[in-house]
Amino acid sequence: MKNIGIWMDKEKAHIITVKDDNEDMTTILSGIENFRIHGGSGTRFKGGPQDVVQDSKYLEREKHQFKAYFKEIIPFIKDADKVAIFGPAKAGEKFEKELIENHKEISEKLEGVFKADSMTENQTKALVREYFKKYKKNIF
Repeated sequence: MKNIGIWMDKEKAHIITVKDDNEDMTTILSGIENFRIHGGSGTRFKGGPQDVVQDSKYLEREKHQFKAYFKEIIPFIKDADKVAIFGPAKAGEKFEKELIENHKEISEKLEGVFKADSMTENQTKALVREYFKKYKKNIF
């Protein structure tokens, strides 16, 4: 049985494959830019001219970058028996939504999206290993 746990945030995804009590980890960097929207007063005087900030173009660009990030992850998990997603931010929820909308065969294998703080690589491996050990015990 090939189980895969993904710890992901906006910067990177650690894909941990657990098979026969062995773990293998692959890291994918997202390439998503951190947008810092600047705007506001163009002068030091109150009520002066205002810069119009078009944050919709930044959000659209970020959405495309997320899609490209998720597209890189999909080949690693398409042949898994079970998939669990962990992470501290909304990236996991966005990835779940992408799987449900565009990758039905993988979304059916999804166990869920769980909140988990930032961890070292060894802690991440241990988290995924322990999750699937508990899952295995609940089946039998």
